[in-house]
Amino acid sequence: MPSIKDYKIATLGSHSALQILKGAKDEGFETICICMKGKTKPYESYKVADRIIEIDKFDEFFTLQDELIKEKAIIIPHGSFVSYIGPKRMNDVKVMHYGTKGILEFESDREKEREWLLDAGCRMPRIFDKPEDIDVPVIVKFHGANGGKGYFVANSPEDFYEGIKHYPGNEKYVLQEYIVGVPMYTHYFYSPLTEELEIMSFDKRYESNADSIGRISAQDQLDAKIKTSYTITGNMPLVIRESMLPDVFEMGENVVKASRKLVGKGLYGPFCLEAIVDPNLNFYVFEISARIVAGTNPFVHGSPYTWLRYDEPMSTGRRIARDIKMAIEQDRLAEVLG
Repeated sequence: MPSIKDYKIATLGSHSALQILKGAKDEGFETICICMKGKTKPYESYKVADRIIEIDKFDEFFTLQDELIKEKAIIIPHGSFVSYIGPKRMNDVKVMHYGTKGILEFESDREKEREWLLDAGCRMPRIFDKPEDIDVPVIVKFHGANGGKGYFVANSPEDFYEGIKHYPGNEKYVLQEYIVGVPMYTHYFYSPLTEELEIMSFDKRYESNADSIGRISAQDQLDAKIKTSYTITGNMPLVIRESMLPDVFEMGENVVKASRKLVGKGLYGPFCLEAIVDPNLNFYVFEISARIVAGTNPFVHGSPYTWLRYDEPMSTGRRIARDIKMAIEQDRLAEVLG
């Protein structure tokens, strides 16, 4: 019978690696952290990695593949992995990989992402085909997993052309209607072994300087000529109204079903629907992250929702490791690799 002692859990040292590695160790796995030189301190200090491999840049990951295959390592993707490796090179990853590699392309291409979410029945903000069509405030988003870096708001075509000057070379963007409401990020987990969707936790992002700009008066904001930035600097936990949970479950289940039309085994493991909730409690989904998100990091010891289901600390990182552990022990590992 296969044993978890035969395998190791590996990931890149960034994003949500601490909870991925901690969760893997809690489930009994040995762990490998692949770090950029000079960035190893957190993984040494928190003692989550049995082995740390240092490289000069993350795309050197491909030079380590033979070694990782020999170690029977299973790679866990996260936002930095997608950003640095790139969705186009995912098929070059020969190491065992948790989750469907092809699905990550759909979070990096906003047109494909939108088609998927609309097919799942999600309510979404309007999209404008060209800057000249802007007649309400829009948020300009560039493609890829860059943590909100470079996003800006435009109220007119003139605003857009003035703002885009600051981002030369960024020709792939989307003009998305700016919905006024509460940002809410739902962290899901879907297991192909149990065929059940779980809600793990919720967060909202702390964005610089969009969230801090309100600390000064409107006149001072105008006088200082501050350009609003939406770069994510941290995450804050949320608990939502219980009456909203049925809608949240339904959205997640529909997204998983729709994903099976797109690629291979579809979406499984951790994912996040990123939404704005308006005053009428309507969810406007504006993005999906088809892997673990950094918004799960406040819940290393679990969330109110995981405590309802599990009688032990259960982070999203640990839930991934448990899915892999179950697959190994049931001789079904191929079902969770993609």
